[in-house]
Amino acid sequence: MTTSAAVQTTTNRLTFAAIEAGQGLNAALKQPPADALRQVAFSGLRGRGGAGFSTSLKWELAAKSAGERKYVVCNADEGEPGTFKDRVILADFADLVFEGMTIGAWVIGAAHGIVYLRAEYTYLRPHLEAVLQRRRDAGLLGSAVAGQNGFAFDIAIRMGSGAYVCGEETALIESLEGQRGEPRNRPPFPIDTGFLGNPTIVNNVETFAWVTCILAKGADWFKGLGTEKSTGHKLFSVSGDCARPGVYELPMGITVAELLEEVGGEAAKAVQIGGAAGQCVPAARFDRTIAYEDIPTGGSVIVLGPQRDLLRMSRNFLEFFLEESCGQCTPCREGIPKLLEGVELLQNGRCSMTYLEELCGLGETMQQASKCGLGQSAPNALLSIVEHFQDEILGRVVAKRPPARRERTA
Repeated sequence: MTTSAAVQTTTNRLTFAAIEAGQGLNAALKQPPADALRQVAFSGLRGRGGAGFSTSLKWELAAKSAGERKYVVCNADEGEPGTFKDRVILADFADLVFEGMTIGAWVIGAAHGIVYLRAEYTYLRPHLEAVLQRRRDAGLLGSAVAGQNGFAFDIAIRMGSGAYVCGEETALIESLEGQRGEPRNRPPFPIDTGFLGNPTIVNNVETFAWVTCILAKGADWFKGLGTEKSTGHKLFSVSGDCARPGVYELPMGITVAELLEEVGGEAAKAVQIGGAAGQCVPAARFDRTIAYEDIPTGGSVIVLGPQRDLLRMSRNFLEFFLEESCGQCTPCREGIPKLLEGVELLQNGRCSMTYLEELCGLGETMQQASKCGLGQSAPNALLSIVEHFQDEILGRVVAKRPPARRERTA
C-alpha cells in the first residue's frame, strides 16, 4: 500500500480531472444495485467529511430500510474553518458529485436528491443548476436515468442557513425541513428516519465524487491506495504559514512531516489538523499519520509558524464556537463561555494553575457529554495546546507548575 508517496497535485491534476462525465454512472448501471454496493464496500471508502463512517454500510442500511420514498442528500455545507476543498470540487467537478449521488440513489432505491449548499457558496448555484440541467438534457437525470426504465432520479439545490452546526447531518435535515438547525437525538438515525421521516443517506461532497471514481476506475484501484484501514486518496485544504497553500490530493496515511514538505511548511512549530474542531499537533509529533487510525480530518490543515501565538488561535476558535453553538445542550452552551473566559485570563496573566486544571477538566467533560460534534470538539485546540505547549502556557499562569496529568478516555 502507498503510504509515503506524497505527490503534490493541483486542481488540474487531481484524479477527478481524469474521470469523464457518465463514466462512473454507466459502470454502476451495468450491474445490479447490490453489485454496485459491493464495489463501494470492497474499496473501503469512508466518509470524507471527517467522521469516517463506512460509506457502504450507511448505504446498505438505507437500502434495507422500509419506505417507498428515500432521499440522497449531499452535505455541501463546508463551514469548518480552514476547509475549502469542497468549493473547488463543486466549481470544477460538479458532474462527479451529482453522478455519485445518482449512484447512491441506484443503490438504495431513491428517486429524490438534495444538495444542501452552504449559504456563502450562493455564487456557485447558477453554475450547479446549469450542470444539473445539462445532465437532464443528456438523460443522466430524470424519469429514466441513462435509459434505465424504472430508475427515476433528480436533484434539487437547497441553500443552507449559514449555521456551522448544520454540518452535522441531523441538524442539516432539520434545516432542510424548515426547522431551526439543531442536532436530533439518535437513534433513530437518518437511514431509517431522515428527511420528512423517510430513509435518507447524507454524504459529503468529496465522498460522492470518490464514489464516481471508484465505479469508473475499479474498487481495486482505490483499495490499493492509502492504508489498510484508511484506503484511497484524500483532498486537503492547506493554509497558513507555508510557501504553497492550496488544495492537495494525497494518500491517506501520509505523515504530517511529508505533507509539510510538499506545501513548503517545514519550519512550522505546529499544525492544526481538522480545522477549529481538530487538534494541534506539535513539531515533535510530525511523524504521526493523517488517517482514521491516527489523526482523522475532514481536510483542513492549518500550518502554524514559529511566530504564531497558539493561545490567541485557541481564543479565535472558541469565539467562533461561541457564535455558532445552537445552545441546545448544557455542556456546550455553558462550557464554551467558561473556556473562553479562561483563555482571556491566561492572556492577561491572571489565570491560576488550579483554575487551568479546572478548565481542562471542563473541556474533557464537554468532549464526553456534549450532544453533537460542535460541543465535543470545541475544547480540542485548547487541550492540545495545554498538553503539548506548556512553555507557552506556563509563562502566563500565576503558579508556574505543570497541570496535573489526566487519564484520557478513548
